Amino acid sequence: MVKHVILWTLKDELSAEEKVAVKQGIKEGLEGLKGKVPGIVNIKVNINGLASSNADLMLDSTFENEDALKAYAVHPEHVAVADSKVRPYTKIRSCLDYEA
Repeated sequence: MVKHVILWTLKDELSAEEKVAVKQGIKEGLEGLKGKVPGIVNIKVNINGLASSNADLMLDSTFENEDALKAYAVHPEHVAVADSKVRPYTKIRSCLDYEA
């Protein structure tokens, strides 16, 4: 198994209301990929961080293996979500991939 964990910080110019909507859109978009993208074992987006957090949301996902993660990165369904719901609204992305 391979874990793929991402922390995002949203753009400063987004209002509090926009941030709530963007986080919900990212959550629905990415979690909706399970069953559409082969190799995803589990995919969860946490949008309710505590005030002590220095990131706005986290993707916690598990893939069958490293090849499945590589295929996910370029899969059209994932790219569509990333291009429409994630990249336009995020300013910082930190990623950690590791074998579990």
